[in-house]
Amino acid sequence: MDNIVTAAALCAVGAEKAVSNELRKLNIKVEDSLYGKVRFRADTAGLYRALIALRAADRVLLEAANFKAADFDALFEGTAAAPWEQIVPKGMGLKVAKVRANRSMLKAETSIQSVVHKAAAQRLCGKYKMNRLPEDGKAAEIRVYMEKDIVSLLVDLSGEPLFKRGYRSEGGAAPLRETTAASMLLLSGWKRKFPLYDPFCGSGTILIEAAMYAWDIAPGLGRRFAVEDLIIADSKIENAVREEFRAKIDFSRLVRIAGSDEDPRSVSIAASNAARLHDIAEGKNPERGIRPSDGKNLGIEFKTLPMSKALPPAYNVQSQANFKDSNPSGYLITNPPYGKRLGDQTEAEKTYSEMNILGQAFSGWKFALITDHSGFESFFGKKADSCREISNGAIPFYFYQYELL
Repeated sequence: MDNIVTAAALCAVGAEKAVSNELRKLNIKVEDSLYGKVRFRADTAGLYRALIALRAADRVLLEAANFKAADFDALFEGTAAAPWEQIVPKGMGLKVAKVRANRSMLKAETSIQSVVHKAAAQRLCGKYKMNRLPEDGKAAEIRVYMEKDIVSLLVDLSGEPLFKRGYRSEGGAAPLRETTAASMLLLSGWKRKFPLYDPFCGSGTILIEAAMYAWDIAPGLGRRFAVEDLIIADSKIENAVREEFRAKIDFSRLVRIAGSDEDPRSVSIAASNAARLHDIAEGKNPERGIRPSDGKNLGIEFKTLPMSKALPPAYNVQSQANFKDSNPSGYLITNPPYGKRLGDQTEAEKTYSEMNILGQAFSGWKFALITDHSGFESFFGKKADSCREISNGAIPFYFYQYELL
């Protein structure tokens, strides 16, 4: 498949800018973005680059068709006209995994699901001279998006969601999704030359994602994708792209990444997760492991401390001298416990009020956090310089950023 195709990267609503910037850095042309979906144009290598390298995207999907349908007849005809036989191999089933209809004449999701499945199956059965598609075994997953009667039929290329990097051995009580942590880092503007600290590190997701970003470890290097089961798969191109990203990993880059949590078990889990990432980096993940790191470790510092005792990590003179910018100021990026996630709302608001003590220890640092509480600023006692709503489901989250503490 050498032709250019249209695809989409799904992400949290509010993270589209981060994903769009990532795609552009991969030299992939962005078409448009809207409500948690960034459409782009790419060749086969570009599809693999998106799957392997995107940090803030949850899925990558191939657009099989795009057409207008204000009634079910038009939906059936448009779906049946799509070249499914160029994507789905003989012997594979179909599953319409999700339907999202917005501001369209067709609203009944179950009916949309049924019509799309019937039309696509009819086309495949006709092309493959079959009476019916297999109901057991592997199935290509279709997602249907309708916006103002414009239908987009997308085939999932990811399989397991892209936030499943492979390093999480345990998630703790309420783990932050890896793609959300990556979005926070990318939207905050953090770069590896700056120190980074998380005073509520939990299972270590923000810090581990930062380490992967700093060393150019593509998050998808240690896993497989659903595209491998489809006709459009090209193992030669995939292997070349994987090797391209393996060659970019640079463990010689020094970083200043640290975090703490008052729960010893969470700190233990964070260290375990970081160690698993190190195992992947050492090539211990068979077949798709990352190039060995020549004995260097990830260098993330975890401590068991209450938030009130958190301090910027101390670095020795030799380590500090390796940075062109020796300014100790950095980024405080965190996901504090909140009512719906841990504890109750009253406890969460008490924590927010106590967080203003961070301004003493981390004076001059940039500060960014995510919470589901729209009134965080009133408890923290300082208005944020910016607030962005980020939502990956029914509960909206707010990403607050402060230029200086």
